[in-house]
Amino acid sequence: MTSDLYSGSDFYCDVAIPHPERLDVVHEDELVLAYHHTRPFWEVHIAVVPKRHIASLSSVTAEDGADMRALFQTVQAVAHAVETEHGAAGVLTNLGNYQDSKHLHIHVYSGPRC
Repeated sequence: MTSDLYSGSDFYCDVAIPHPERLDVVHEDELVLAYHHTRPFWEVHIAVVPKRHIASLSSVTAEDGADMRALFQTVQAVAHAVETEHGAAGVLTNLGNYQDSKHLHIHVYSGPRC
């Protein structure tokens, strides 16, 4: 299943996290999932998400501390690997109306836009 066929509001809780076998996974542990984006905007495009639902970066609270530490450790490792392999990496998250899926996710990317 690709996200092109998905019409809900939280692709990560509904599809990605419960079905990582459908994805090209880069990293998975108890708290975080990172995978090659199903609708890439860049030549290299990896989505990194906490497995526990957190709506967005602007809604993070103190109780999300362990999830956020794990998320940022994974983002750092993935970004370092992308930078090492491709010479550059960007890290991006979206908020509000810019956020298509209402689940915190961070994009690690490199290369030209697709």
